Amino acid sequence: MSSNTMSRILLLGSVGLGSYFAGIYVERTKSANHQAWTADDYVNKPTDGCVSQKFQRKPGLPIFGTVSAASPVPAGGDAVVQSNVSRIGQIMKFGFPGLDNVRSYDDFVLSYDRRTRVAHWVFEHLTADRVKHNDAVDRSKCDFKPDESMHPFFRSLNSDYKGSGFDRGHLAAAGNHKSEQKHCEQTFFLTNMAPQVGVGFNRDKWNHLERHVRKLTKEYPNVYCCTGPLYLPRKEADGKLYVRYQVIGANNVAVPTHFYKVVVMETTDHRLEMEAYVLPNQKIDEGTPLTMFQVPPETIERAAGLLFFDKVARNQLSKINGKKL
Repeated sequence: MSSNTMSRILLLGSVGLGSYFAGIYVERTKSANHQAWTADDYVNKPTDGCVSQKFQRKPGLPIFGTVSAASPVPAGGDAVVQSNVSRIGQIMKFGFPGLDNVRSYDDFVLSYDRRTRVAHWVFEHLTADRVKHNDAVDRSKCDFKPDESMHPFFRSLNSDYKGSGFDRGHLAAAGNHKSEQKHCEQTFFLTNMAPQVGVGFNRDKWNHLERHVRKLTKEYPNVYCCTGPLYLPRKEADGKLYVRYQVIGANNVAVPTHFYKVVVMETTDHRLEMEAYVLPNQKIDEGTPLTMFQVPPETIERAAGLLFFDKVARNQLSKINGKKL
């Protein structure tokens, strides 16, 4: 063995031993500092008594994906932050359907699809107090506006809708957020909008469904509503299935072929019921009952690529679409 080879082996050995002893020193330091921490500092503490990292308790937010507040937090606003975190925990009590570009507003949460410029899903928690009439909230003072928390490349703009023939249709309905003016105003962010047929759909049958969901709060103390778009295939002249949808404006905002709502109602004795709807984005006859649009929730999950209320097993539901399980 040459002297150069021997020198390299000795050098590598000394580096390894140095790293070993440095690691022992760091671990001993951590162990000494551990005594100063309190039980509330940890979540999922290892059973061997070792602490590898200091954790703080947080609400049930997704670990992966982009998550951000949709509006800046004022300086010194710790109380505001705690209140918003608590509200997000209420809204998302039964789990996140997906984790892509999540935006948390004061009274609803959404996941935004940067490719289509339309949300994947919007989640709301409704109660009788939150949807009742409030003289202090004036919808006419609300303006449609782009969400500047979103990168400019992926925003939809009012100009995209102008002259398109489509309404800026709410996913989280403005009428669901009447506890504060700010809550109602935030539903007018364009991240919460989707192109909807106006007469016969957005202003009629879709509005009927929104009012039906609000009426559920008279019977159930807690109502959880998830709303979003679908882009469903159709068989064309050649007999093949295609997913085709229109886009509008300079930003190519996608026009969904259908929209869904999946609703979970919690009874006073904590039983859970579910209703699931899919409506085509087209003029719908006024006399068509909403029950005609009820579907098994699994069909929406497969079409949307999302799992709704994944913290609730289907066998925990006492009813689906009004039918006892």
